[in-house]
Amino acid sequence: MSAARVGVVTFPGTLDDQDAARAVRHAGGEAVPLWHADPDLKKVDAVFLPGGFSYGDYLRCGAISRFAPLMEELIPAARAGLPVLGTCNGFQILCEAHLLPGALMRNAGLHYVCRDQGIRVENTATPWTSDFTEGQEIVLPVKHGEGRYVADEATLGALESNGQIVFRYVGGNPNGSLNDIAGIRNEAGNIVGLMPHPEHAVEDLTGAPSTDGRGFFSSILKKLVNL
Repeated sequence: MSAARVGVVTFPGTLDDQDAARAVRHAGGEAVPLWHADPDLKKVDAVFLPGGFSYGDYLRCGAISRFAPLMEELIPAARAGLPVLGTCNGFQILCEAHLLPGALMRNAGLHYVCRDQGIRVENTATPWTSDFTEGQEIVLPVKHGEGRYVADEATLGALESNGQIVFRYVGGNPNGSLNDIAGIRNEAGNIVGLMPHPEHAVEDLTGAPSTDGRGFFSSILKKLVNL
């Protein structure tokens, strides 16, 4: 049986794509490079949108990247059920592409935040979180200046009632996100976005605060193998 193929997208300014690719390989998958200007998903089974500072972020994070040629293919594929995970800048792009509700704004206090952060798993019914347990607290790095999740009251209410909040910050909210939201999913559950970086927490060798990020990659590979 061939390994599950997980596409890792690179935009100009992306800096976490190699970490994401290594995390996919570490879990036993095949990491497939996807270039933003190439409208070809290369028949991947899932897609990872990693963090960094994609071109056009000076306008608004993800506002230009969401129009990249690759996104013309990714958006309909995601709406049709392709599993997609976006971390940090990837989360911002997913919101700008209207694949996830709400928006990411400047951190409360306007300071860039870089630290190890506790988060609580609120939902395990996604292809990216099934290896966790509900209520489990994990530690992942955060590093962002525009990670404050905001949405109107109706959207927040829907996220809460539909179980679409996947992660919440614990031990302090690093950016002022409403309802301590660290990550959310779409209604179907195949698209997940979060500000923390699981791709930086898969190996002891790197000095990461934990290896809790492994659960994201083991979850998606088990899902794809069992399809």
